[in-house]
Amino acid sequence: MRAAAGPNTPVGLRRTVLVVALLNLGYFGVEFSVALAIGSVSLFADSVDFLEDTSVNLLILLALGWSLKARARVGMALAGILLVPALATLWSIWNKLHAPLPPAPLPLGLTGLGALAVNLACALILVRYRRHRGSLTRAAFLSARNDAYANLAIIAAGGVTAATLSVWPDLVVGLGIMAMNADAARAVWRAAHAEHRRARSADSPQP
Repeated sequence: MRAAAGPNTPVGLRRTVLVVALLNLGYFGVEFSVALAIGSVSLFADSVDFLEDTSVNLLILLALGWSLKARARVGMALAGILLVPALATLWSIWNKLHAPLPPAPLPLGLTGLGALAVNLACALILVRYRRHRGSLTRAAFLSARNDAYANLAIIAAGGVTAATLSVWPDLVVGLGIMAMNADAARAVWRAAHAEHRRARSADSPQP
């Protein structure tokens, strides 16, 4: 997928965003399958987050050559997309409370470890571009960074679940993932709103 090249859009950034999108899409399939197999709220929320990150990065790839005002509008839309995993988590938690069985600890921890490796790779790939295009690449970087934190919590939940055979570590981590995505959405919205104000100021006729 290619978008028209803009004058200030490096080819390296386009390749980077595409690679990150493909990595997220690939691991979504892995994590979603394991989440369904073992009944894990945290893995389900994180797998939806991988799919959301795929969408975010593909939208960024399309918008990189656009004007500041258009990128700001996409940034505001991405803030809404970042909330999708939070809603999915609430739905998953509701279902889990009706069947409070703990997930299998070993697949939970190992899948979280694999997700951590993918997200760390994405964050390292994106770190040099995190301020390059304002709210757009900031959205991608924040998603990858927050996901890495979430994966550490999933790995810890696997250990605590093995020790306690309780459903609560998985539920608590799922809620934490929801909160981090809500905070990332807020940060991206603020950055996009600031960009939109700058674009309107630039378009305003000067006295």
